[in-house]
Amino acid sequence: ADVVGIFPNEDSIVRLIGAVLLEQNDEWQLQHRYMQIEGMVELDASAEASPSLIAEADAA
Repeated sequence: ADVVGIFPNEDSIVRLIGAVLLEQNDEWQLQHRYMQIEGMVELDASAEASPSLIAEADAA
């Protein structure tokens, strides 16, 4: 395959396209999370408020 002159070789094109695709994937994952950050913060706050529940779960 012919490589565009601004890229030294085909591997550099693959790295660039791979980086762009990884960034797009990360953005898509942030938009399509199963649980939002706000809800997870609420769960974390309730776990800190009742450590006995965690101790009971660990003992089981």
